[in-house]
Amino acid sequence: MPKYKIQKAPFKVPTTDGKRILEHWGHSMGTPGISIAYMVAPSHWSEPHQTPEFDEFTIIVRGAKQFEIDGEVVKLEEGQSILIEKGARVRYSNPFEEPCEYISVCLPAFSLETVNREET
Repeated sequence: MPKYKIQKAPFKVPTTDGKRILEHWGHSMGTPGISIAYMVAPSHWSEPHQTPEFDEFTIIVRGAKQFEIDGEVVKLEEGQSILIEKGARVRYSNPFEEPCEYISVCLPAFSLETVNREET
């Protein structure tokens, strides 16, 4: 039996805000210890604040993305990356004119039960 797995059909996470999420690894694929997703945030997109129970690494592939982390605003651009540790209050957005393509890695895997999104 091979000691590798090839992901040929990532899970397309249903969204209602125009954001594209393709989860390559995570709960949907049977890897609860890690999630890896390719995402595209459209221009002028945002989501509510959250206080995740997981660490999240983000690598910007194209465009820019804004992070509000415990009250501080941080802008990342193409080629930059960030680690946001679990327990930080964070809000993700793309207030810019161009879509933002990025890779997100969560340890352990992202879940709706542990993201702790605030009501809007």
